[in-house]
Amino acid sequence: MSRIVSTEIVFAQGDEEIIKDCHRIRTDVFHIEQGFPLDTEFDDVEQIAFHFLLRLTELDPSTGETTTKSVGTIRGTTPGVYPSNNRYKLSRLAVDKDYRKYKFGRLLVEKLHKWIQEDAKLTNRPAEVECHSQIPVMGFYAKFGYTPEGEEFDEDGEPHQNMVVRLSLSE
Repeated sequence: MSRIVSTEIVFAQGDEEIIKDCHRIRTDVFHIEQGFPLDTEFDDVEQIAFHFLLRLTELDPSTGETTTKSVGTIRGTTPGVYPSNNRYKLSRLAVDKDYRKYKFGRLLVEKLHKWIQEDAKLTNRPAEVECHSQIPVMGFYAKFGYTPEGEEFDEDGEPHQNMVVRLSLSE
């Protein structure tokens, strides 16, 4: 059995190879595993969104060899990218099924939040973030301070809830 020896989260905007890994993870999780239509997974903001990719290095104790693999991704957009939304948006958080037990989703959200806080300081904007949570994972986002806003709604055939948090800009 392999052992994880390190993790890194890389910023992927504009890097087609990294974005390709992000898309593979999202396809595996949302389309193949969860059954969402593939044509709704990739939208018109893909090229201007900010993508983060979680890579890890694993050691095979029996051979001493290490391998690096991409296992998680998250996407963020700045206010105004979606015309009806003047908030940052967390979207497309996905972690390969075999690696969810390591709480890598938390690392990805924390990395995105840090990026949002830095951008909000630079642009003098409030660090308000929203996400469309699938109903079963609302508790995950609540751990970061997200609270429900509005009514549940259907997104691609599944019930979702808009959730919002305002991040602090002080260190």
